[in-house]
Amino acid sequence: MKKKLLTFLGLTALTIGLAACGGNDDKASENSNVLKVGASPTPHGEILEHIKPKLAEEGIELEIVEFQDYILPNKALSLGEIDANYFQHIPYFEQAVKDNGYDFENAGSVHIELMAFYSQTLKDVKDVKNGATVLVSNSSTDWGRVITILQNAGLVKVKDGVDLLTATFDDIAENPKNLKFKYDVNPELLTTAYKNNEADLIAINANFAETIGLAPEKDGVLVEKNNSPYANIVAINAKDKDSEKIQKLMDALHDEETQAWIKEKWNGKIMSVSE
Repeated sequence: MKKKLLTFLGLTALTIGLAACGGNDDKASENSNVLKVGASPTPHGEILEHIKPKLAEEGIELEIVEFQDYILPNKALSLGEIDANYFQHIPYFEQAVKDNGYDFENAGSVHIELMAFYSQTLKDVKDVKNGATVLVSNSSTDWGRVITILQNAGLVKVKDGVDLLTATFDDIAENPKNLKFKYDVNPELLTTAYKNNEADLIAINANFAETIGLAPEKDGVLVEKNNSPYANIVAINAKDKDSEKIQKLMDALHDEETQAWIKEKWNGKIMSVSE
C-alpha cells in the first residue's frame, strides 16, 4: 500500500511539473511582448529607434542589440539570441545562408545604401591615371557590386556571360587603365583607409561613409545607380515567418511616415524601399 501511494504521488508530481514547464514555454514564445532585433548602429539602429513608438502602440517592446561587424548578427539569430536582424543586403544574406546552412527567411527589404568610390585626390573619372589603385572590402558579396560601378564608368569590362551580381576580380576581361585592385580590408575600416589616403579610389558603403561626413552623390567620384539590387533587409528564423510581432515590425518599417523620414533624414544617401 505504501509503495502504491509513493508511486501515485511521484506520477502526480511529474504531471504537475510537466504542465508547469509547458506553461512557461508557451508564455515565453507567445506572450512575451519583447522583440529583440540585432542591427548595425547606422542607419539600421537609428531607423529602429524611430519606429519604437509605433511598435509600443502595438504592445511590442522593441529591444535593439547593436553589432559592429557583419558576422555576429547572423550567428546570434541562428542561436535564438535575437528575434531578427537588420544589417545586411540581399546578396550577403543569400551567401551567408548558403555558406552556413542557416534556416533563415527574408522578411522584407527596407532601404538601399548607395555604394560609391571616394578619393582624396580624384574629382572625376576622367582623372583616373594608368595603374591607379582601387581598394574595396574583403566581403566577396560586394565585389560584383563595385565591379558593376566600374564597368558602368567604362573602367573595366567583365567576360561575356558573367553575372555581374556574382562577378569577381578574376572575371575582369578588360582593364584599359591597368587598375590595381586590393580587396583585403574589412568594410568598417575603409573609412580609415580613405582618411589615410591609402588608394586612389576607395569603395565605401553609405552607412560607413556617413560616419565621416561623406555622401555618395555629393562626394563620390563614382556612384552606383538607384536601381541597385542590394536592398537591406530584415532577416528572421524560418520558424518565425508567420510571427505577428515580425509582421508588425515590417509594417512599421514600411509605413509611409517611416519611409519618408528615411528619405528626409539622409537626404538621398539612403534610399527607402517600400514593399
